[in-house]
Amino acid sequence: MKIPETTADLQQTLGKEMSSKRALLIDRYPNARTSLRMMLSAMGVGLIDNAGTSADVFRQLRAHRFDIILSDYLLEDERDSQQLLEELRAQQLLPRSTVFIVITSERAYHNVVSVAELAPDDYLVKPFTAHELNVRLARALHRKRFFAQLYEHLDNGAYVEALGTCERLIRQDSGFRFDALRFKGEILNTLGSHAEAQRVYQQVLAQRAVPWARMGLAMALRGQQQMSEAEAFGQSLIDDFPEFIAAYDFLAEVQEEVGKLPEAQEVLQRAAMISPNNSARQRMVGDVAARNQDLQAAEKAYGKVLQRRRNSSLRDIDDYTNLSRVMLDRGHTTAARLVTEELRRDWRGNQQGEFAALVMESLCANKEGEPAKAKRAVEKALILHEALKDEGRSAAVSEKLALDLAHACLVTGDEKNAREIVRRIAAENHENRIMIAQVQSIYAKTGKAADGQALLAQVGREIVELNNRGVLAARRGDVEGSVKLLMEAAERVPNLQFLVNATKAIFTLLERKGWDPVLARRGIRFLQLAQAREMRNPKVVSARELYQRVARKYGVATVPFNASRTLRGKGSFP
Repeated sequence: MKIPETTADLQQTLGKEMSSKRALLIDRYPNARTSLRMMLSAMGVGLIDNAGTSADVFRQLRAHRFDIILSDYLLEDERDSQQLLEELRAQQLLPRSTVFIVITSERAYHNVVSVAELAPDDYLVKPFTAHELNVRLARALHRKRFFAQLYEHLDNGAYVEALGTCERLIRQDSGFRFDALRFKGEILNTLGSHAEAQRVYQQVLAQRAVPWARMGLAMALRGQQQMSEAEAFGQSLIDDFPEFIAAYDFLAEVQEEVGKLPEAQEVLQRAAMISPNNSARQRMVGDVAARNQDLQAAEKAYGKVLQRRRNSSLRDIDDYTNLSRVMLDRGHTTAARLVTEELRRDWRGNQQGEFAALVMESLCANKEGEPAKAKRAVEKALILHEALKDEGRSAAVSEKLALDLAHACLVTGDEKNAREIVRRIAAENHENRIMIAQVQSIYAKTGKAADGQALLAQVGREIVELNNRGVLAARRGDVEGSVKLLMEAAERVPNLQFLVNATKAIFTLLERKGWDPVLARRGIRFLQLAQAREMRNPKVVSARELYQRVARKYGVATVPFNASRTLRGKGSFP
């Protein structure tokens, strides 16, 4: 399928499809929406809706599926299209098949870069002509049409099928060959086939010196544990393409992984200066700065996150607790208490919000030298924590906040509850160096570093023992026994490794002995829990492919898995 040469050719290719397209026009000015409506009507678009505020947008998108969205940079409620795009993707309200075009008179460098980083399908600067909109929209729709099947596979997490579709699209005589190669490389990296991905990106770079291919190559090298080469590629990419923001995030991740924490922080801060409106990256800056003990920088970054997300659907309880925690570590107890009071006010009526406020209140009271008050607050927090667990909502409590609860227990003398909380978090994150370091930190803060080390060592031994039991059973040929033991391990310690192992064991057994709906449901539940932790981890992807293959073998409908939740611009699919 070749790309038609002219707008008229494009319109002819799309043909009568335009009359069935549904569009949403987002602009705070009714006159601007009227003008856009006239342009789209002239193009033959059949159904056109309007929205002026973000609330209108969310209402419309929950009610309808749109083929086209044209959004002004600023909305009526003083939100901007970058915030809107972040929220829509986070809530999975924007399918890959939808064309999203930002329209703006903004020419400020940081605003342009910030929006471009989130990869809308296009970016139009006012004033523009109907012809220009016509050209841009027609080409975007044509691209969506060409990749429609691939988008469907990716949205369902069916990466093997997606790879096959890529191969077919690459062979076609189209103007999208390099786009298809980009998809192929990213899918291979996702599947853990890093050497194959490396060859794809080298093939592209032999013909075009495009930054995304250099980025993909760097990711493939990292996947093969060639860390110095990956770091060098990331640094050279920043040097040659300083506006390619994804490279900064990648380089920072590599540098932190090899122990260069100050360098990682500096790289992320540079990225945040170029694109200051990306709240997710500001949070990354805060996290890395906190781990680097640069508490001033952490407080500044977390403050920006809270300010940006305060009235957004992306607001998170952790935005408040992150800021309050750093303020306490800096000795700014009064400021931390004010943030805690803001948390309680903003999340009034929400149990998780009240729980978080009680935890931080306890830590504040301890810093203020009021142990009785601190103890009362943590006791209330523990009761509420148990209630959340009984209601099956304990997963809504972040591990950071759970560690804050453990810290509050330690400082008020409740070592039993602290130990129980830490044991669970350590078991579920025993391979996560950052989380283990945070556990060590709360014990060090309370003068109990040796106790923390002993607990972590004990948990490590238990994890090894649990894993070995299942593995040894499998080696003996006792497949059913291995499944039973691995399921027990996943139930007791739902970390990524055990969840994946249990999932694979279940569906390997089903593939050999036939479909069992009850056992399959347990396997799907383990898989869903693994995906909630890290959807695009190669081990998780492999487990999902096994499940889908076995289900197809027996003619069983598979549960769809949306794989498009990760932020774009960080090596994710365009």
